[in-house]
Amino acid sequence: MALPLSQQTLATLGQDVGVPAYDRRRLRPGVLHIGLGNFHRSHMASYLDRLFTRGEALDWAVIGAGVMPADVRMRRRLHRQEWLSTVVDLHPEGSSARVVGAMVDFVPVASAAIVRALVDPGVRIVSLTITEGGYFLDPATGRFDATHPRILADASEPRRPGTLFGMLVKALAERRARGLGPFTVLSCDNLPGNGQVTRSVVVGLAERVDRDLATWIRREVSFPNAMVDCITPRTTARERELVSRRFGIEDAAPVVCEPFRQWVVEDRFCAGRPPLERVGVEFVDEVSGHETMKLRLLNAGHASIAYVAALLGYRQVHAAMGDPDIHDWLGALQEREILPVLRPVEGLDYRAYRTRIVERLGNPEIGDTVSRLCANGSARQPKFILPALRDALGRGLPVAGLALELALWCHYCQVADDSPGMPPLADPLSSRLRAGAREAARAPWAFLGIREVFHDLAESPGLRRAFADWLAVIEARGPRAAIRRYIDQGDHSVDSRRASKAGSS
Repeated sequence: MALPLSQQTLATLGQDVGVPAYDRRRLRPGVLHIGLGNFHRSHMASYLDRLFTRGEALDWAVIGAGVMPADVRMRRRLHRQEWLSTVVDLHPEGSSARVVGAMVDFVPVASAAIVRALVDPGVRIVSLTITEGGYFLDPATGRFDATHPRILADASEPRRPGTLFGMLVKALAERRARGLGPFTVLSCDNLPGNGQVTRSVVVGLAERVDRDLATWIRREVSFPNAMVDCITPRTTARERELVSRRFGIEDAAPVVCEPFRQWVVEDRFCAGRPPLERVGVEFVDEVSGHETMKLRLLNAGHASIAYVAALLGYRQVHAAMGDPDIHDWLGALQEREILPVLRPVEGLDYRAYRTRIVERLGNPEIGDTVSRLCANGSARQPKFILPALRDALGRGLPVAGLALELALWCHYCQVADDSPGMPPLADPLSSRLRAGAREAARAPWAFLGIREVFHDLAESPGLRRAFADWLAVIEARGPRAAIRRYIDQGDHSVDSRRASKAGSS
């Protein structure tokens, strides 16, 4: 019979479940994490838990915080189990479970409470997992959108902030006024230059509130870039039942994830940091090479298989990767068009990393869903696929596969909502994407003309031709025939070299 997770029941869990070997009463908070979902608990909280197990850095425990309705529900669930979480590593050969105890509190989901917690001098790192779409960026430029209505509202009423960034600015202003010093802001989201992006939003808003404060933030606050990597699916009834049946734990919010973890962080912290290098975190001077490798291979790999998998009726990622055509499509695209635009970085073996990715995506225990990979394409494609496309066009390299990936996305947007069993179109720009995809049946460049996503890429005549050619193949023969054609014929399947040169001229 499963036992409800709590501090009291830890001693009665099975011997196959790891539990905190440290006295949680000795923990003191040093990190306030905003957006406390599954990824944080599988990643940052797990690293801290390992460090505490060594008896080190006990003043770096985590306080949770959040600004979304889902955070209210998460706080309620975790409060009932004294902030403990079961983290299950899903190995193909057998899974392992550990109860992670690195978290000691969760701030009420209210602006005033969050600001009070941010002002506490014990908080020296504020970390974020708020998703790629939570940074108020202009989709066309990737830069801070100072005209967003919620940003304008915070700028006009800085004492009553409604956004996370307004709360950060208010808290930093209060810390400065009290002589408490700043905290480091550490983004753990999948954004190129995530630290620089976070800095641009915080400073950009501060400039509209108090220019002297903005100058102080530029000078005193650290925003290190970081690369984070651990496939962590959403928790559903399936995961809760797995934890109950296999490990005898009744956990309202368990986390299941792959056994692979990587965290590479620029070593720039203005208020100190825990010695996480002792438990596997890599601290470097500059993280862009690692970041680009992950974004272009893992995240772009997810995007590359998502839509063809959905169109072919797959619901789980490992099942899609078991399809020889999807497996070979991903390999051919990465070999021909992704790897050639990655600049060599000492110490990074791109092909070894790519091989590991294929193994990770094929792990049947993870249960990662195709619907998760299909969601929010308007935010994911500009970060994971379009940068590689721009690089290839600029260097006159083949783009046939990248054009095919966009055509598959377009076709998915056209048919998803009318196809039983297919993941529905879940995207903030769903209306624009659906309309553009349906118009593309008559005028293929209509989809590429959605400027919020593609910006000026629609002006590349070569890309437009390649995209139109692939749409015609998909419409006439289906998505499997399209990827099979690319696999078999490579860049001869459409005149991609001609397309690339025309696009860069």
